[in-house]
Amino acid sequence: MHCNFLFDLDQTLLDFHASEYKALGIVLRANGLSFSDDIYRVFKDYNKSLWLELEKGIITRPELFKKRFNYIFSVCEGDSANLDPLKINNDFIYAMSVNGVLLDGALEFIRKIKENIPGSRIYIASNGATINAKGRIASTGLDKYIDYLFISEDMGVTKPDTAFFDICFEKIGEPKSTCIMIGDSLSSDMLGAKNASIDSVWFMPSGNIEKSMAEYDINYVASSFDELYTVLVKKWVPGRKEFHELFCEKKD
Repeated sequence: MHCNFLFDLDQTLLDFHASEYKALGIVLRANGLSFSDDIYRVFKDYNKSLWLELEKGIITRPELFKKRFNYIFSVCEGDSANLDPLKINNDFIYAMSVNGVLLDGALEFIRKIKENIPGSRIYIASNGATINAKGRIASTGLDKYIDYLFISEDMGVTKPDTAFFDICFEKIGEPKSTCIMIGDSLSSDMLGAKNASIDSVWFMPSGNIEKSMAEYDINYVASSFDELYTVLVKKWVPGRKEFHELFCEKKD
C-alpha cells in the first residue's frame, strides 16, 4: 500500500491570486482596457461566486467563463464592444498558465514528503482549466514531484461531487483508507472528502474552525507547511505496518 496524498492546487500549493492578478492585468491591457487593484478585487469576488455556482451545478464552465469577462468588461474603462469574452478567457487562462507562483515553502514541503515518507504518492485534485493547472505546475518545477493530475476539466466533473473522487480512486487502485484530501476550500475540498468518505486536512483554516470541522467532518487542520507535514507524517495508513511503526500514531 501507498500513502496517497490528494492535494488541491490553488491556495494549497500554488498562489492562485498572484498568478490571477498578473494574468488579468496582461490580458485587459493588451485589449485596450483599464486595470487596477480595484478591478482585480471586483473580478476576484465575482469569479469566486461563479465557482461556487459551478460546484452546486447551477451554471456550466462555459457560462462561468463568459459571465466573468462580460461582467469585468462592464467595470473597465475602454471599448469592449467587439471583444469576445470566451476568447479573452482563453487568453487569460494561457497567461496564467505561464505565470505560476508557488506558495512560500511549497516546493520544499513536497520534496520533504517524497524524501521522508515511505511509499508516498502525490496527486493533484483540482477544479479548474487543464492548461492553466498543467502550465503553472510545470513553470514552478512542481511537476517533478507529482504522480498524477486529476483536473476537473479533463474529468467532466468537479469537486465536491463524489464522481470526481470515484475517478481518483479508480486510478489510484488502493483502498480509500490510504487516501487523504488536503485543501483550503470547505465547499469543494472538505465537502468532497466528506462525500467520498476519506480523511481530510483543512489547510490554512479561517473563521469558526470548530464549527466547520464538525459540519464537514474534517479530521485535521494545519496553518503552515510545517504543521501540515507533521499531520501527514502522523497519518495512520492501515495495512502499512512498517510505516506505522516508523512515523505514525493511530488517530483516536
